[in-house]
Amino acid sequence: MTDRDKYYNKAKQEEYRSRSAYKLKQLDETAGLFSSGDTVVDLGAAPGGWLQVAAEAVGEGGTVVGVDLQRIRSLDSPAVETIRGDMTDEETNSRLRTAIGGDADVVVSDMAPNMTGEYSLDHARSVHLARQAFGVATDLLDAGGDFVAKVFDGPDLDALRDDVDEEFQYVREVRPDASRQESSELYLVAKGRTTAPVAVGDEVEVDVVDVGSEGDGVAKVEEFTLFVPGTEEGETVRVRVTDVKPRFGFAEIVD
Repeated sequence: MTDRDKYYNKAKQEEYRSRSAYKLKQLDETAGLFSSGDTVVDLGAAPGGWLQVAAEAVGEGGTVVGVDLQRIRSLDSPAVETIRGDMTDEETNSRLRTAIGGDADVVVSDMAPNMTGEYSLDHARSVHLARQAFGVATDLLDAGGDFVAKVFDGPDLDALRDDVDEEFQYVREVRPDASRQESSELYLVAKGRTTAPVAVGDEVEVDVVDVGSEGDGVAKVEEFTLFVPGTEEGETVRVRVTDVKPRFGFAEIVD
């Protein structure tokens, strides 16, 4: 039995709408995408296999919203809502914002272009779709959120990965076992959305407004927290940023 038959039959037996459901399961196992209660956005969600997997992972306390130009048959899950529309359209984006009720924890995209059989064209179109999904993700994701997008391997991949890497703690390429062996598809998995107004190496002047539990001074840059060892509340110091996490960072005093 081929891998294609294996996952196709398994999807039928386990009542998933598509064999690609196992790709998302394997991505979650590899990268730890979902937690109970998460808010998840699925771009290009038809026919709904990824919606099923995400809904199982986030549980009854979570929210999963799928967007697609095609109609998605309703799913028997209170966590799932679907929107028919173009994800880049302002009206669709507004409906999506309303549906998730705030920021998203995870944005995933399994979108692929209509295949022409011309490798360079199909690759370029897949990168274009991944960039569109990336734009939606940076708009919707909360600090620390994760992003996944399918793309076909090729010469434009490195530039896309570099752009994604600037917005997240790290990015990796994952090829799930459920993907067909002959396929050039892979998934960019980006972890830890960073929304900090500073980057490593930046030098800024800050006011120390508090002292943390570990004894480090606490400074704010546009509501973003920087921990500065060796400072006291009330000091104004010039610091160099040494590390940036999704919700806080570290800095050292500039001599």
